[in-house]
Amino acid sequence: MPEQRGAHVLETRVYYEDTDAGGVVYHTAYLRFAERARTELMRTLGFDHAGLLERDGLAFAVRRCEAEFLRPARLDDLVEVHTLLAGASAARLRFRQTVRRGSEVLVKMTLQIVCLRPDGRPARIPYQLRRMAPRAPAAR
Repeated sequence: MPEQRGAHVLETRVYYEDTDAGGVVYHTAYLRFAERARTELMRTLGFDHAGLLERDGLAFAVRRCEAEFLRPARLDDLVEVHTLLAGASAARLRFRQTVRRGSEVLVKMTLQIVCLRPDGRPARIPYQLRRMAPRAPAAR
């Protein structure tokens, strides 16, 4: 996936803080992994969150997240978060993410991210970012 425009792979280690008492990754840790991976994808595309907020007064928030937990990751596993910018509309980005351990898919996620002004009102996503993704279908 990393050779695609709008695609990124983040490698991360599973630490004790990510797991329950049995050494299995707690479900919310996958959301943190995914957030970091989306942030790094945005950075590679030239859109760092701090710059967007300071320069343009724009921020992003998760509106919808669907996750399918297929297999557990465990303490000290090395996992990869594959992120694809799958679609864009005027004020929304759609991402597909998978967490993998080697070739094994552990978690599949689909997220809808909205662009907001500091007052919480919707804002248009910069054209340069929107054009890097396929056009998103109408919101459901």
